[in-house]
Amino acid sequence: MYSILKPLLFKMEPEKAHAFTIKLLRFALSIPGSQSIFRWLYSKQDQRLERELFGLKFKNPVGLAAGFDKDGRYYKDMAHLGFGFIEIGTVTPQPQIGNEQPRLFRLPEDGALINRMGFNNEGVVAMAERLKSGKPEGVIIGGNIGKNKVTPNEQATADYIMCFNALFPYVDYFVVNVSSPNTPGLRELQEKKPLTKLLGTLQVININTLRPKPILLKIAPDLTDEQLDDIVAIVKETNIAGLIASNTTIDRSGLQTDATTVDAIGNGGLSGRPLRKRSTEVIRYLAKQTNGNVPIIAVGGISSAADAVEKLQAGASLVQVYTGLIYEGPGLVKRICRGVAEAGVQKQVTV
Repeated sequence: MYSILKPLLFKMEPEKAHAFTIKLLRFALSIPGSQSIFRWLYSKQDQRLERELFGLKFKNPVGLAAGFDKDGRYYKDMAHLGFGFIEIGTVTPQPQIGNEQPRLFRLPEDGALINRMGFNNEGVVAMAERLKSGKPEGVIIGGNIGKNKVTPNEQATADYIMCFNALFPYVDYFVVNVSSPNTPGLRELQEKKPLTKLLGTLQVININTLRPKPILLKIAPDLTDEQLDDIVAIVKETNIAGLIASNTTIDRSGLQTDATTVDAIGNGGLSGRPLRKRSTEVIRYLAKQTNGNVPIIAVGGISSAADAVEKLQAGASLVQVYTGLIYEGPGLVKRICRGVAEAGVQKQVTV
């Protein structure tokens, strides 16, 4: 089915194609009996896929990465495509429109996207209101939180606290996003001093609740080994639950797409196949430096079951997809699940 739709979707502007796809999915799910068909088509039930991590039980290790559902509008629809968990956001305290369009671009020759969305979202209050309606059965929901563009870095902690408190009753885990390249100055928060303060403050709030939630940190793939060592030290000091590796990259080396086309697109984060190797390198390095004791969720360049298995064997415990879904279609989730089960990868590997 997706092989028929894909040429039509790729003739549309990417953001319009995204909206159209969701509308089409919702229409299909509204047809009587369709939900059973979706389960048959896209879900794989297998005990070998089950994971327990952060005190949470995942029916399978394949998740939808943040960015697809920025406002918590689509998670119930996407849950019918076989995901074990869905991460919504990045959300900020106040609504913001993001960067000017066009801001999302396909690189078909590379199986990649470039985006400079800029945390466009309707704000955390709107997201929390939607989440009050409840979660799909058996699907873990994560909340990816960020700061508003107009908030100075020295005041960023307050933005993250606001998002954390607003979503706390409704999500199963949190992801602190300080690694998007599309909010000016945001990546400066990955430096050791401000990041330790931010994560430490959130953890103090977290551990003083009746049931603390797992807090994870999403990092950029462009960090040096020294910076990754700082990340490891911060994780140990703040005792956060884990890491997500990695966000999009600003690197443009090795692309098959004509350089003139890439230059014309301009700034933004690159995702998809070109990110696969570097993302895996970061995961392997982090797993080694932590002796495999810090759970890692892998994202970046996963467009096949083999890519997912590679990430798990490098030291990840779970995987997420987004760009691969755009190019390969919703059947990708089931293919990954089948491949992971057949490969017998049960948990993170100590490297």
